[in-house]
Amino acid sequence: MQAAAYLQLQHHGELAGRIKEAQALLKGCTLCPHHCGINRLAGEVGKCQISARAIVYGYGVHRGEEAPIVGKHGSGAIFFSGCNLKCIFCQNYYISQTNKGKETSAEELARIMLLLQDKGCHNINLVTPTHVVPQILEALEIAIGKGLHLPLVYNSGGYDSVTTLKLLENIIDIYLPDMKYGDAETAKQLSGIDNYPAINKDAIKEMHRQSGDLQMDKEGIAEHGLLVRHLVLPHGLAGTREITTFLANEISSNTYVNILAQYYPCYMAHKTPALARPITATEFQEAMALARQAGLNRLEKNRAYPLIAGI
Repeated sequence: MQAAAYLQLQHHGELAGRIKEAQALLKGCTLCPHHCGINRLAGEVGKCQISARAIVYGYGVHRGEEAPIVGKHGSGAIFFSGCNLKCIFCQNYYISQTNKGKETSAEELARIMLLLQDKGCHNINLVTPTHVVPQILEALEIAIGKGLHLPLVYNSGGYDSVTTLKLLENIIDIYLPDMKYGDAETAKQLSGIDNYPAINKDAIKEMHRQSGDLQMDKEGIAEHGLLVRHLVLPHGLAGTREITTFLANEISSNTYVNILAQYYPCYMAHKTPALARPITATEFQEAMALARQAGLNRLEKNRAYPLIAGI
């Protein structure tokens, strides 16, 4: 396993500057595309409902992610409460929408990272990190000083600001974003967000610019690069054709894509008739066929299971 990218950045003394830049975004919060403009450092909250400190719902060795992420020994997953998306079918709504968990200092978050490293995990998997990037970077600096060396996985819903992502260059080794929708109106109706496809595509381009196609070691463990998730929704609502065509034509035909079949109606999905049932085998097969037709040649069929572990 090659050394994590952030070790070189820390060696050159650049991490502290990135932390200051990220924290400055919290004062009139522009951390994500919502641009809420509130002062989170003063305790105010915006769309994500998180203020100055991150809330950690749970953490542990996660074996339900993609094969290159979990490998033989699992991924060190840290689940952050809150989210900048309001998906009415959220598969992890008890984490993203309820803000349950423990408000966590930078020192405690660093301790969690080191604990997961001690458990033999292949990486530190930051689940729903978009709204707590400054808090993560502050903890990372502390953890590096105490021996953290595992690569970082940025596991997001894909509604990310390019400005914030640029602060993560040479810090994040593996980007693991969702591409949820090919249509802006569908995204607005189902996730309460504006212009998701355009923002999502810009974020994916930046992630790929930084990290390239997914690279693995001789044992098939991810070292760096982009891995995209796409959850198939009933009635073609996810826009699989648009997304897979974009990835093949504007990112790389070698993009590693996980087409997810795990959708089931939960949270408030039952209020929307089109979402009130699981996907069919035919719908999943059609999604896989669209990905192949687009020219994508690295496809994984995998269910990513949530880790239910409080702290």
